[in-house]
Amino acid sequence: MSSATRRLLTVTAITVCALITGTVAAFPDTARQPATATATGPGPGWSATWTAAPQRPSASFAPNWSQQGFTRQTVRQIVRISAGGKAARIRLSNRYGTSPLTIDHATLARTDRGAAIEPGSLRHLTVRGKHTFTVPAGADLATDPVPLNLAALDSVTITFFANRPTGPATYHAQALATTYRAAGDHTADADAAAFTDTSQSWYYLTGVDVIPTGRRGGVVTFGDSLTDGAGSSTDANNRYPDELAERLAGAGTPRAVLNQGIAGNRVTVDSAWFGDKATARFRRDVLGQPGVRTVIILAGINDIGIGELAAAPPSPIFAPYPDVSAGQVIAGLRELIQMAHAKGVRVIGATLMPVKGSAYYTARSEAKREAINAWIRASAPFDAVVDLDRITASPADRDRLNPAYDSGDHLHLNDAGYRAIAGAIHPADLG
Repeated sequence: MSSATRRLLTVTAITVCALITGTVAAFPDTARQPATATATGPGPGWSATWTAAPQRPSASFAPNWSQQGFTRQTVRQIVRISAGGKAARIRLSNRYGTSPLTIDHATLARTDRGAAIEPGSLRHLTVRGKHTFTVPAGADLATDPVPLNLAALDSVTITFFANRPTGPATYHAQALATTYRAAGDHTADADAAAFTDTSQSWYYLTGVDVIPTGRRGGVVTFGDSLTDGAGSSTDANNRYPDELAERLAGAGTPRAVLNQGIAGNRVTVDSAWFGDKATARFRRDVLGQPGVRTVIILAGINDIGIGELAAAPPSPIFAPYPDVSAGQVIAGLRELIQMAHAKGVRVIGATLMPVKGSAYYTARSEAKREAINAWIRASAPFDAVVDLDRITASPADRDRLNPAYDSGDHLHLNDAGYRAIAGAIHPADLG
């Protein structure tokens, strides 16, 4: 079915994990009395502009700080937003924590360079007017809004200080961005001098929301490492969702493009290392984003590929290794479509890209990939389809990635490959 004939009226889905005061105000830096808050519902006018999917603490993508957590330390994280706005808030998650997370001080600022922030842009973050706040174990939280004019593709710096031990940290393993750590409270530091430790994961931070200046709905990109950006350059924002946001902003039609990819994630199988299966996390990670209108789903290659590793597992992080059929993946994708449509969210499906030359490739896995792609192209109830298989395949061997797009492992793309994906998505299909 052509994308031109696949059209759906859309409505904006609302978040189930937001807490706001409803008033844009800056709070004075007064005594930091503890405040405890959990998610209570959506507020007026908010739209997510950057997201990361939360994961359980683990040793994957080492070195990272998720298992040890933080004590009397400051963590500074830099993210690039996709759409601008006139006020902002951040969202934190202690979803996989075993004890309450107390943040003693947190700030938001525009990024200057590295761990340095733009002078004059620092905003002190509060929850219910309190600078010290607690996120209960298993809960998510959003800060009060602060006035801060942000443009599309601005980079912002989020910094928090935890005095008491946090315990293991909910995190996003593969940030492909540098996170900084310092001893003591350096949340208000404008320079980078104190931030001598680095990691390439995000900790507790799951969202940046804005009160948008435009009315275009957000686009959530959902999937595995190919959405998460594996193979792209660190600190360069070359994941395909980043490239799509750049393309839209460059055309004068900026809109929120949100990344909800988790490296190693599967449609049908839960993993202690690579996140809850797609069918389990979709409502939360996609439909729970404020302002979402459309979702792009690129998922399934790990379901059929990891099963091929069972005979000689390369690492325990890939377990379990069930033999997942094409029919099971299709059933899972169909479930995702049904959940989205039930909330009025438009769905774009992406075909699975070639993997020949990688450890995932066997005659059996290739037959499954072709069966899934045939369903996506011909009969899946998507509102539009982007045929990434055809776009990224080598002209000399359609079962292999184009060498110009191959990161080198014959599974993941390089910067040029992710740019090609973004270029293949028709703006009209985004709704």
